[in-house]
Amino acid sequence: MRKFLVATLALMLCGTAWAQAAKSASGGSTASQGSGPSREVVDSFLRHTFGYDQNIKWEIADIKPAEDPAISVVTVILRTPQGGQEMKLFVTPDQKYAIAGDMLPFGPNPYATIANDLKARLTGPSRGPADAKVTIVEFGDLQCPACRAAQPTIEKLLGDVPQARLVFQQFPLVALHKWAFAAAKYGECTRAQKPDAFWTYQSSVYENQPSMESLDEDQATPKLKEYAVQAGADAVKLDACVADPGTAAKIYKSMELGKSVEVTSTPTLFINGRKVGNVSGMPYDVLKDLTEFQAQQEP
Repeated sequence: MRKFLVATLALMLCGTAWAQAAKSASGGSTASQGSGPSREVVDSFLRHTFGYDQNIKWEIADIKPAEDPAISVVTVILRTPQGGQEMKLFVTPDQKYAIAGDMLPFGPNPYATIANDLKARLTGPSRGPADAKVTIVEFGDLQCPACRAAQPTIEKLLGDVPQARLVFQQFPLVALHKWAFAAAKYGECTRAQKPDAFWTYQSSVYENQPSMESLDEDQATPKLKEYAVQAGADAVKLDACVADPGTAAKIYKSMELGKSVEVTSTPTLFINGRKVGNVSGMPYDVLKDLTEFQAQQEP
């Protein structure tokens, strides 16, 4: 489904868009700088682009300035009966073109700024040496099937690259997954009692994820609590922690961190600041080589 949507957007939105974007950002357009498109305009664009297929539904999640405020970032959630995917559109200042995809950091050490920003703001459970040469930050959603599918690959990577440290940042896709936020809270509360128990809890949730897919939050909560207790959390303390507004605030803080580094889907990895998506679809040797290479680079 993701490949179909990406291909559709690529066919419709590329071509001369990059040249026009450069022209607009450099002052080639007389349009006002930094004034983004309205929701009505975005909705009309999506209707013209996807309206031919009644199975495709959309929701406009956000419209905001990009890192370069002359460009607007439109975040859209596209859904079909097979699932959903968050997509980004970068709209040129004259609002004549949109570019689908990600903006890449650029410069002599393009990933250093993101790596340092993440290092200063990480809050999630971690494992691996504290003085690791390479830090892998995973933004994940415990209800996300792709996160579950990627877990064996990540485990193998940690075994093969012993100098790596993994940090898991909660990033529940609440618009797509009914009990993801609750799963994140139980994970945070399990970690708060016993840091290493989080990984046992995570494994249990992933193992049982397929059978829980159709459950709503109220139905999933008893099972999530069961997995947390089995991992070693005290049930009474767990209930108090999950009900504490401060726990939800920690999850939101982790989500905001992900959004600040342009996370739009899960799992998304940052390997010493270098963004890697589609972990399961990447050849393992490439992921391993990339990780080992990043471990050798100057911070």
